[in-house]
Amino acid sequence: KLPAMKMLLLLVALLSAALLASAAPPTCYSRVLSLSKEITESFKELQTSKTVDSCVEALPRLYLDIHNYCVLAKLRDFVAYPGCDRVVEVNELKEKARSLYTILISYCRRDLVFLTDDCNALEIPISPPIEHS
Repeated sequence: KLPAMKMLLLLVALLSAALLASAAPPTCYSRVLSLSKEITESFKELQTSKTVDSCVEALPRLYLDIHNYCVLAKLRDFVAYPGCDRVVEVNELKEKARSLYTILISYCRRDLVFLTDDCNALEIPISPPIEHS
């Protein structure tokens, strides 16, 4: 009975080690990329929501491209925007934007490379190409 228990413990230990080895920790870049996509999607959902407050229409656009240096100014402007403080979803979005800004300027400052500084590109997002079947 004791050898079977040892084998079971060994098997569990090996499986745990294998799972931990395959799950690489997120890099600074991957964290920033996923958070920027999450914020952009949340903003789109907020703007298309039927139950949203009318002040949401006046919010600055929030299309984020972390490869564009202007994203820093875009995040600052959005977080500092005075309207919609009574809307919970906007406050949550501002918190996420504040977190992304902090990560960009503090933790990932040396890890990121900005490929452009075209601020107009953040005003009119490029639509993904339509695939023809």
